[in-house]
Amino acid sequence: MGLTRRVIMNVQKTALYDYHKNLGAKFVPFAGYEMPIQYKDGIVKEHISTRTHAGFFDVSHMGQFFLEGDDTLTVALEKIIPADLKSLKINHLKYSFLLNNEGGIIDDLIITKTEKGFCVILNAACKENDIKQISQLLTKNHKYLLNNDLSLIALQGPKSVEILEKLISGVKNLKFMTGSHFKHEGENIYITRSGYTGEDGFEISISNKKVEKFIDYLTLNKVKPIGLGARDTLRLEAGLCLYGHDLNEQINPVEANLKWAIAKKRKEAGGFNGWEKIKSLLANGSEKIRVGIKPDGKVIARENTKIYSSDNNEIGFVTSGTFGPSVNAPVAMGYVKSEFSGIGTSIQLEVRGKKYGGKISELPFYKKSYVK
Repeated sequence: MGLTRRVIMNVQKTALYDYHKNLGAKFVPFAGYEMPIQYKDGIVKEHISTRTHAGFFDVSHMGQFFLEGDDTLTVALEKIIPADLKSLKINHLKYSFLLNNEGGIIDDLIITKTEKGFCVILNAACKENDIKQISQLLTKNHKYLLNNDLSLIALQGPKSVEILEKLISGVKNLKFMTGSHFKHEGENIYITRSGYTGEDGFEISISNKKVEKFIDYLTLNKVKPIGLGARDTLRLEAGLCLYGHDLNEQINPVEANLKWAIAKKRKEAGGFNGWEKIKSLLANGSEKIRVGIKPDGKVIARENTKIYSSDNNEIGFVTSGTFGPSVNAPVAMGYVKSEFSGIGTSIQLEVRGKKYGGKISELPFYKKSYVK
C-alpha cells in the first residue's frame, strides 16, 4: 500500500481488533489503522446484507472530538465551518466541512450541538491536522478533547431500528440527523440517527469497555459485520464522497456539488474561510464539478481514470469507481468541465489504454432511505 516501515510499526488498532479477527476479518492498513476490509462472506454479500437487513461497521478510527465553551466557541468555529452553528439545536447534527483560506476542503465532517458545546466526527486520516486547524481558533475559555476511550459503531440497514430498539428503548423516536443520550449497561451512551450508506441507521458512541458486549447483541440478531470494502460500495451507490478521493484541499464545496451543505444564511453573510471565492463561484459557476457516471456495459472506471468528451477531448477524471451490487452495474463519480456535466451527456472513459462509452448520471445511483 506504499506505507513506510515507520507507519507500519506505528499502526493503530481499534478496541474491536481481536473481535474482528475472531469473525474472520481480512485486514488492511487504512488511515494509520489496521482495519477489516472484508469478512468471510465477502464484499458483495456484506453489501446486500446491509441493504436488506442490517450491518454493523467499526468506525472507531474516526475522531470523536469534543469542544466546550461559551458563545465565543460558536463564533470561532464558524470561521472555518460554513454551517449555521448559531441556529443549530441541541442534539441536532449537520454535515459540513473545515475550509482553508481558499475555500478548499480540509476535511468533511459531522458536527453535533451538545449541551456544553459541540462534538465533531473527524475522518481518521485527517483528525490530527483537523484538531490543529480548529485549536488555532480557540482561546483559554474553550476546552477540547479527542476522546480515545470511546468506540463508534455504525448500525445500518432497514432492520436497524427494530434491532436497536429491543436493546435500547426510545431510539425509534430519533429522526434523521438527530441524537440523544441513552442508558445502557449502567453507562451513558450517545446515539445519533445517521450514517454513510444511504440506509436508515444509527451511530453509537460507546465506551471501549462495553463495545464487545454490544456487538455480541448485534451478531445474535443476525447483524453482519461490514468491512471497508462494502462500506465503499454502499457510500458510492448513495452518491456520498470519500475524503482524499472525491474531496481534498484543492476542491471547494461548489466544485464538489455540495453547495447545499453551506447554510443559506452563511452563503449570504459569509465570515468563513474562502467565502469571497465561494460567493463568486455560487454566482458564476465553477469550471469543474463533481458528477455521477454510469459506464456502458460492465467496465469499471476506477479512481484516476481519464474522462473524454464524445469528440475525444480530455474533460476530467474519475475519483471513485466500483461495481454497485444494488444497482447491478458499474458506478463512478468524478470531476468534469462544467459544460459537460448535463445529465445524459455521452462521455468516454479510458480504462487500461482503451476507451469505453459512458454517460453523466444523476446522483445518487441508489435511492436513500433516511427517516425524517
